[in-house]
Amino acid sequence: MSVETITLGCRLNFAESDTIARSAPPDEDWIVVNSCAVTSEAVRQTRQAICRAHRQRPSARILVTGCAAELEPATFASMPGVSRVVGNAHKLNSLAANDVMPPVPSGFMGHVRSFVAVQTGCDHRCTFCSIWQARGPSASLPFEAVRDAVAREIDRGAKEIVLTGVDITDYEGGLGILCQRLLAAELRLTRLRLSSLDSIEIDAALFELIAGEPRLMPHFHLSLQAGDDMILKRMKRRHSRADAIRTVERIKAARADATIGADLIAGFPTESEEMAGNTLALLEDCDIVAAHVFPFSPRPGTPAARMPQLERETVRARADRLRQAAAARRSDWLDTLVGTTQPVLIENSERGHSDAFAPVRIPGSKRGDTGFANITARDGDQLVGVFA
Repeated sequence: MSVETITLGCRLNFAESDTIARSAPPDEDWIVVNSCAVTSEAVRQTRQAICRAHRQRPSARILVTGCAAELEPATFASMPGVSRVVGNAHKLNSLAANDVMPPVPSGFMGHVRSFVAVQTGCDHRCTFCSIWQARGPSASLPFEAVRDAVAREIDRGAKEIVLTGVDITDYEGGLGILCQRLLAAELRLTRLRLSSLDSIEIDAALFELIAGEPRLMPHFHLSLQAGDDMILKRMKRRHSRADAIRTVERIKAARADATIGADLIAGFPTESEEMAGNTLALLEDCDIVAAHVFPFSPRPGTPAARMPQLERETVRARADRLRQAAAARRSDWLDTLVGTTQPVLIENSERGHSDAFAPVRIPGSKRGDTGFANITARDGDQLVGVFA
């Protein structure tokens, strides 16, 4: 590809960046910066990426798109080197030679794990979040378009498909039904993985797949955000602490090898030490082995930004404590896998992941290799093994 992409944020952005790059005329020199606005830090990193790209390739034209560009177009349009700022609604056609309907966002720059969008936008109004403003209302992509996108990615060499979106559990007709139809329609789809799930929206059909479909990968990343009921209420989340624990118990009961990841926010406005402790305890109560911890960041125009804020030192300290506890749990989990046999997909440079999303390095392996691996050791944050 003649287009360089710099992608920040979610998996949906990665799929969109690949689609934008594939649509670009081959003789034009562009850098596409696909931005994120989930936190103020993400917006800062977007600005940094633009400055660095312009410094390294001053002759290239820079296109800025994504959620930060949608929310703050003037900010990015005024930056040196930026030639075009495009909001989310028109991003897939932003470099296309014509205005034909773009395909379903899919791909990950030729990697063996490929992201396919099934949905975008959000109908919920969590008080800390501005993404619904950047992405608009929830919209599901037609099954036929998703099916065809999956087939194209497999044709390109993808060994694993990750369904992604802003709120994929809000897929019209049910995410579980969509997965069942995809697995029935595309027999070459041997590894199907799901991006972040809203635990309260997991439907009966998806629980059926968790229990009985080996092609569905057994790692489930849940958008939990907090472990205290009052904070969840002030976040305007639709689940309680008990709901989250019950969902994990159902997943674990349905599939013994299932692992759990979660998004968690530390230092939400009005959070007391006791409330923070409830979120800390959720790591164990939900057996979380892959936590994405975010220090609360007030986003302009959101209700949470108008709530009584904690001192930044307190927010950072609570985030650090949560990360340290999560890291210890993850370390213990990785240790339990040494001496076991795990199904593994190698993605790049002898490195890949198990079905349960443990990072694994297999010396001498090559991109796309898959099979059962004997896990012989742990090296830092990754496992080491040999194919059986």
